[in-house]
This record gives sequence, C-alpha cells and structure tokens, in this order.
Amino acid sequence: MATLYGLPTCDTCRKARNWLDRFEVPYTFVDYRASPVPAATLKAWAQQLGGWEALINKSSTTWRNLLPQRKNPGTDPEWTLLLKEYPALIRRPVVLQEDGSVSVGFSDNGFKKLFGR
Repeated sequence: MATLYGLPTCDTCRKARNWLDRFEVPYTFVDYRASPVPAATLKAWAQQLGGWEALINKSSTTWRNLLPQRKNPGTDPEWTLLLKEYPALIRRPVVLQEDGSVSVGFSDNGFKKLFGR
C-alpha cells in the first residue's frame, strides 16, 4: 500500500487521491501539517529525489514570500528547519511506495507508470 503525503486542501493532492480512488489503488493519506514528517525522513526523501531542490515547491506563494536569505539553506539541518516551519514548501503530493521509493507530484501518466495502471 502506498502512502500519500500532502495537504487536504491542495488541489493537486485532491487530484492524486481521486486518481487512486478511481483506479482502486490502496493508499494511506497523511496530512503533513497535522502529522509533521521527521527531519530524518525529509532528508532521506531529498536524497532519493536527488537533492533538496527536488523536494521544494519553488512556484508556491510560500516560497515567493520567503526572505531572500531563507531561500538558500546550506545544510541539511537548515533545510529541515525550513520545511518544519513551512510544510507547504514540500512539493505535493509525496508518494512513498511499500518498497521505500519516493516520488513527488501528480500527473495522470506519471501515476499510471508508478502504479502500473
């Protein structure tokens, strides 16, 4: 069973959840504002995705409103602190597969490949 991390009010997360429901893919949804993701998990996701940049939604209003000095964290602890403070910066949704693989974002074709539908 996959775990979908996101925000319940996010349109992209809603689309992803609707897709999973339509194709009867079992999943668990985790609201990462209500259940914050541990720093070690965020770091592991970033490593799997190829770096922190792949995990961050730089097109979000939250990112655009950050002070310039906050937009260039230099260390893993700085990144995790930023994401703990601003969970909306995490690209949505984050999909964690049973095998531990991680992907971010939603597209119909991407989910078809990811879930073999």
